[in-house]
Amino acid sequence: MLQRALRHGLIGLLLMTPALAAPSAEQRGKAFAKANCARCHAIDRASRSPLEGAPPLRTLHRRYPIETLGEALAEGIYTGHADMPAFELSPDQIHDLLSYLKTLE
Repeated sequence: MLQRALRHGLIGLLLMTPALAAPSAEQRGKAFAKANCARCHAIDRASRSPLEGAPPLRTLHRRYPIETLGEALAEGIYTGHADMPAFELSPDQIHDLLSYLKTLE
């Protein structure tokens, strides 16, 4: 009886482990920002942007409500700044990045 209970408990833990190890939307959003934005923008709460004039991501909510950025990200971000690449994000990438940006408010 005890062996059976232990076996079921172990199986339950093994089934839960991948879910516990999966990165959250915020973590995926931070990874996206690090890979695609950090070359120019500060992506955390304290550091300076590597490119002078590039606003830190933590200040975006002062210019735009974060919830409203989803449509712009889906349609593509295009700026007049030569160093800012034009890009479009998938719905999952948008969700993840917006989730991360909300943590910086």
